[in-house]
Amino acid sequence: MHYAHYKFIAFELDAGVLTMRLNRPEAMNAINAGLHEELSRVFAEIASDRGVHAVVLTGEGRGFCGGGDLSWFRDITPEGVDKLFREARKLIIDLLELPQPIIAAINGPAAGLGATLALFCDIIYAAESAKIADPHVRIGVAAGDGGAAIWPWLVGPARAKQYLLTGDSLTATEAERIGLINEVVPGDAVLERATAMARRMADGPRLAIAASKASVNKILRDTVNLVLDTSLALEKENFYSVDHKEAIKAFLEKRPPVYLGR
Repeated sequence: MHYAHYKFIAFELDAGVLTMRLNRPEAMNAINAGLHEELSRVFAEIASDRGVHAVVLTGEGRGFCGGGDLSWFRDITPEGVDKLFREARKLIIDLLELPQPIIAAINGPAAGLGATLALFCDIIYAAESAKIADPHVRIGVAAGDGGAAIWPWLVGPARAKQYLLTGDSLTATEAERIGLINEVVPGDAVLERATAMARRMADGPRLAIAASKASVNKILRDTVNLVLDTSLALEKENFYSVDHKEAIKAFLEKRPPVYLGR
């Protein structure tokens, strides 16, 4: 298959509907260096694939995506940090520029960049059991990789700050209530619901759908142009802070961190 060279994302193409599954189920699909690199190129590849008319994004196993894998951050080199942030920008821009409709099926916890990936999709369904959070601050870094752009756009600055400054999680029901997602789906039906919408998009008036998506996304692109480079630069700066190093150490040692504000 066209996407066989991906190791950490699994693909299934069915008559124009491409289902992509983040595929590290043993780690709740947490993003390591390999998955991050794959995410930074997959959306551009899909964009140029004339056989794909709609996309479903979900996670393998019990989780959608647990965010960045903290053991990756523990061991990362300065060169690795540079690469991470180059990829992070491309990932968001490519996802935003994807011409095909992309539907999220949040099948379990979605945190950090995992939540960002889902929230940048065009239509977002979540299982009743799903939890959504952007806990960047809890590891001592800014919500830089898209969260600072997409959360305020969806729910307004005050609610966005409530969740981005605390790292608190929302239930799927609460996320729907405040407009962060489109719909809560009972039980295990979330992938089926997302796939049905993707099928409707793929079999519908595709030119008109793509044109309408591109038009609405101009508003979001304007916000991303304003926010993303700043938020990524600030997050990258935080990566070298005492607080970030302490947060990672505390997490791996299973104890509360002691923040010093530097």
